[in-house]
Amino acid sequence: MPLHRRLPKRGFTNIFKKRWLEVSLGALERGFQAGEEVTPELLHARGIIKKAKHDVVVLGSGELSKALRISAHRFTRSAREKIEKAGGAVTEIGK
Repeated sequence: MPLHRRLPKRGFTNIFKKRWLEVSLGALERGFQAGEEVTPELLHARGIIKKAKHDVVVLGSGELSKALRISAHRFTRSAREKIEKAGGAVTEIGK
């Protein structure tokens, strides 16, 4: 029997796909005190994200009333505006 018939046909898996872990501003509002510095490692330690090895994107859903210093790999435009409006700071990792 030829080799192409013996091998299983299971589809394509892209091993180079970029994986993003999404974090909303509402989750940051509930999980942190004012003035804290938020990093992907701290998000993982507090149980907000499952794995710290993937890149983190902060979404603008929810409201933020605390001044937080947030470090993440990417921010949406609305998230960046809401964080700066609350008196916090935004730092992009890996650029």
